[in-house]
Amino acid sequence: MNRVLLPDGWPRPRGYSNGIAAGGRMVFVAGQIGWTPQGVFPQGFAAQFRQTLENTLAVLAEGGAGPEDIVRMTWFVVDREEYLASLREVGAAWRELIGPHYPAMAVVEVKGLIEAEARLEIETTAVIG
Repeated sequence: MNRVLLPDGWPRPRGYSNGIAAGGRMVFVAGQIGWTPQGVFPQGFAAQFRQTLENTLAVLAEGGAGPEDIVRMTWFVVDREEYLASLREVGAAWRELIGPHYPAMAVVEVKGLIEAEARLEIETTAVIG
C-alpha cells in the first residue's frame, strides 16, 4: 500500500504530494508525449496533456498498474506560461483520467523536446501493492 508523506505542520499541497512511501512491484514509464498512437499531435497544451495522460495510462495498464499506483511523475514543459494558462483544463483532464490521486511530482521548463511539436513530456513511476 502506498502512503502519502505529509510532515506535521506542513500545509497539504494542491495537485501533488510532497512524497509517497511505497512497497511492491515497480513499473517505470518512459517519457510520454501527447501524440496519438498514429503519431498525430492534437493542438494546444491541454489537448496534448490529455493525450499524454492517456498514453501513460495505456503503458501502466500493460504493466498491470492503474492511476492509483502512480507514485512519482516528472513533467517537462516547453513553455511555463502556456502550462500555467492551461491549469483549468489540465486539472479537469487529471480529475477525469487519474481521479483524486496525487503522486509526488515535479514540473520543469525545458528549452525543447526531441519531437518539435510536443508541448510536454511526462515520465512516470508506479508501484503496485
